[in-house]
Amino acid sequence: MHEKAEALKNIGVIGSGSWGTALANLLSEKGYHIDLWAYEKQVKQDIITHRENKLFLPGIKLPDKITPFNDLKKVVEKNKLILLVVPSHTMRSIAEKIACCISGNTVLITASKGIEETTHLTMSAVIKECIPDLTDDDIAVLSGPSFAKEVVKKVPTAISVASKNIETAIYVQHVFATNYFRVYVNNDPIGVELGGAVKNVIAIAAGFVDGMGLGLNTRAAVITRGLAEIRRLGLQLGANPHTFSGLSGVGDLILTCTGNLSRNYTVGRLLGEGTPLKEIIANRLTVAEGIKNTKSVYNLAKKLNIELPIINEVYNALYENTTPKHAVKRLMTRKLGHETGELERN
Repeated sequence: MHEKAEALKNIGVIGSGSWGTALANLLSEKGYHIDLWAYEKQVKQDIITHRENKLFLPGIKLPDKITPFNDLKKVVEKNKLILLVVPSHTMRSIAEKIACCISGNTVLITASKGIEETTHLTMSAVIKECIPDLTDDDIAVLSGPSFAKEVVKKVPTAISVASKNIETAIYVQHVFATNYFRVYVNNDPIGVELGGAVKNVIAIAAGFVDGMGLGLNTRAAVITRGLAEIRRLGLQLGANPHTFSGLSGVGDLILTCTGNLSRNYTVGRLLGEGTPLKEIIANRLTVAEGIKNTKSVYNLAKKLNIELPIINEVYNALYENTTPKHAVKRLMTRKLGHETGELERN
């Protein structure tokens, strides 16, 4: 084991949604003492009283090594490894609040997937902007094909951890790795983050397809061409193209576009079936990151002058009242690739 990981005793986890709780559970079962920050007072009380996060991960008994808090400072100030698992649209406010409490030699890991709407920054870039004392060596990104409900059941899972400093990635790898949770290291955080964020938008499009009953041919086309759009955006932002062939690229995309546990796929499927977006949002407790990230990625592509047809049509369906049926028709009747320069390998 990496010697820093072996010496580590306590970890702070910020965010008690299903994924944050699942990762806290995994780490506590490895023997780490976990300080878990919950926004909701009910979540804190349920964990103390029932050892269960009844709101976001019901039915899973949580180890005593997990101590819940509603106070961010108490979670941050004594821990040298902090995992951030909050909705992407709250990342900046959370990072700003903890900036004053971060001590030297602290490693921050983000397991949140998203692009900030106003700045078009990835989550690690938001963290670095809010906590300027952190260097690239102090930040890692955890991402890949992983549903929380399967991880807590110890279903064999493989994900990626990325950092510009490969030693930081190796450290985090050893902290998280178990006999059912395999972690691969990567030195391309921008590629890993883009894969994790943009696949949520493509998953909504895949949901459109299934909601309209269009068949497997159509869904396969959406997934494949969606991967091309993720790669196109990534290359423009300096990502390693090989990243998108890995777990945080095509792996996460396939899972999110085909799994019924995917919140983003479910939103798309319901839209494809004709349910209004407002009704879908009103009936959901948890956040489907793809809804907000569609706007972020759409505006980023416009800023960079990149052609992302699937993402454009998801944006139109979510924000311009275009029906999924009309969106699919426009995708199929666009100008052909030899006229637009859109070659199949792109």
